[in-house]
Amino acid sequence: MSPHHRILVLALVAGAVSAAPALAQTTNSPHNPTWWDKFQHLVQDGPDAAAGATSSVSVGNNVDVSNECGPQSETYIAINPSRPNALAAGSNQIFRLPMRGYSSTDGGASWGGVDLPLPPPIGTNGVDFGSDPTLAFDSSNNLYYGYIVVFFGAAFNTPGLGVSIDGTEMAVARSTDGGKTYGQVTFFEFNGGENHFNDKPMITADSSAKSPFRDSVYIAWDAALGGSSSGGIRVARSRDHGLTFTTTRIDDAKGPGNAIGTTITTGPQGQVYVAWNDIAANTIAFNGSFDGGVSWGTPRVIAPKRIPFDIGIPAEFNRRALVYPACDTDRSKGPHRGRITCSWMDLTPDGLDTDIFASVSDDQGATWSAPRAVAESFAGVDRFNQWLATDPVTGMVNVSFYDTRNDSTGGRFETDVYLSQSGDGVSFVPSLRVTDAKSNEHDCDGLFPCRSINYGNQQGDYEGVAAFDGVVHPIWTDSRRNTERAGDPTCGRGRGIMEEVFTAAVR
Repeated sequence: MSPHHRILVLALVAGAVSAAPALAQTTNSPHNPTWWDKFQHLVQDGPDAAAGATSSVSVGNNVDVSNECGPQSETYIAINPSRPNALAAGSNQIFRLPMRGYSSTDGGASWGGVDLPLPPPIGTNGVDFGSDPTLAFDSSNNLYYGYIVVFFGAAFNTPGLGVSIDGTEMAVARSTDGGKTYGQVTFFEFNGGENHFNDKPMITADSSAKSPFRDSVYIAWDAALGGSSSGGIRVARSRDHGLTFTTTRIDDAKGPGNAIGTTITTGPQGQVYVAWNDIAANTIAFNGSFDGGVSWGTPRVIAPKRIPFDIGIPAEFNRRALVYPACDTDRSKGPHRGRITCSWMDLTPDGLDTDIFASVSDDQGATWSAPRAVAESFAGVDRFNQWLATDPVTGMVNVSFYDTRNDSTGGRFETDVYLSQSGDGVSFVPSLRVTDAKSNEHDCDGLFPCRSINYGNQQGDYEGVAAFDGVVHPIWTDSRRNTERAGDPTCGRGRGIMEEVFTAAVR
């Protein structure tokens, strides 16, 4: 990265931390990826010490999965289809270098934690860290954890010398014990800082019994930032349980910064489906493969939208709420087997609030239904950071999201996690509150009591949800415990618990 680019990037990061965007202001320009917030902390303070093994804490009907010092954000969760009580999850660590992995063998009642492996840094005294978690089980009890690795030069923690970004690459780690340990990791698709940045990966494994590509692993991501002339949406496939990956570009965007926010799913016969936010066209875009990810068709449009890239809503005023799709395919034996359902955030018709919308396709993505809101309408309420999972046993579509309907501040700052469910992806029953305590990521400026402290990244860009045989597991970033252990020098240099990873089992 040139000195000019370094100055520009650092100025953008500083601006993002110091000033909140105007409320309800939409943009079509990519904001800094979530790993910039981790970078900002680490370059100023250096990484905290390793956390080691952890165990979860149950708080009412909600479970604190991470239970450790410092903030975590951007969460993901997966269920082992062969052993449904076995769950695995992941999150970013803002104050430390590695990614964090979590595992449960009792249906999410208790959890253990472990760090994900990192490759050697580039050069003497270089530094690298992980970001952007995504997980999937195959049908053979293998667990795959995808993330990006960001490399920095030797001056990373040396004031006055500037910071060189040496590149990013993809990582897929494999666990054969449900996420307790990760004995295999593959690093691939390295791109230098002068090229493009790999960002926002999403992973899936084909677990369908009748698929000719059963247990193939697919990971999709965007390469949209950092001065690349190519950019675009990439999909890598592995036929050898994550040992090696072959990459294909699947979109037709021209230039950098025109596509972001992938989601990937497989169909009952081994179809591979990917959707993303086409920023340039302002649409939710889609593409599919019918030969195991080798070749892809012409990208199609699921729906137009009103927010090109992101929006500065109060509950996500600093990080900003990003538009991205979340899709899954009905692999059950029910009447909608093969149906693809996708959800995303957009403005309400009056343009005053954000809401979550969904659309379905019964012809492998060729055509899509008109978008419909997934939850009941409330004026003055924002919803964001949704994720979607279709139960492979029951066919039930589950959409989780942050929601400000219970805000007591008058400013749309306090959030709960809600779950909307549908038997067909079209008509949804009234949404269910999942959280039993509200979170507040706003710094409040002294106007009223706050439940949290703003760390720039806030909740991150996405949360997760997984479902199997009538049990749904949303996972989210939660700030209810932020005041605990404040001042304890053994906990994040006295900064306390802060933002935690929480989940719940909804039956």
